[in-house]
Amino acid sequence: MRIQLSDHFTYRKLLRFTMPTVLMLVCTSMYSVVDGFFVSNFVGKTSFAAVNLIFPVSMGVAAIGFMLGTGGSAVVAKTIGEGKQELAHQYFSMIIYVGVALSVVFSAVCFIFMPQGLLTLCLTMCSLRSFSGGLPGLHWPLGWARSWAGLRL
Repeated sequence: MRIQLSDHFTYRKLLRFTMPTVLMLVCTSMYSVVDGFFVSNFVGKTSFAAVNLIFPVSMGVAAIGFMLGTGGSAVVAKTIGEGKQELAHQYFSMIIYVGVALSVVFSAVCFIFMPQGLLTLCLTMCSLRSFSGGLPGLHWPLGWARSWAGLRL
């Protein structure tokens, strides 16, 4: 069944258009419910409070991802429908570049403003000894981050 926006719109067609978005939002919400359930039952109330405090930040990052994915796919699909393949490729590349740039900026901001104790824990977990064989190009950024944090391992 092919759906055209110019056709007569029934409830069945409306549901067919909206169900993927609704299912995506339900799955995202279920992630937080299941996370809260396991953290509250197996870790404790303080950790559950921490998860609930950070949840708006997590949903903000997810909203940006949904915005880029949904809005970007609409723009690319519209451009392909107009027969402008090259422009659609440029739009798609721009969306990917914006997503990567936003990820790098967000990661840098989180890294810079991370509390010293948490930074020490993260860098200890990512020690050079554990990455020595797996990721060969990772030794210099971790070394720089360790020296920035004042770690001696």
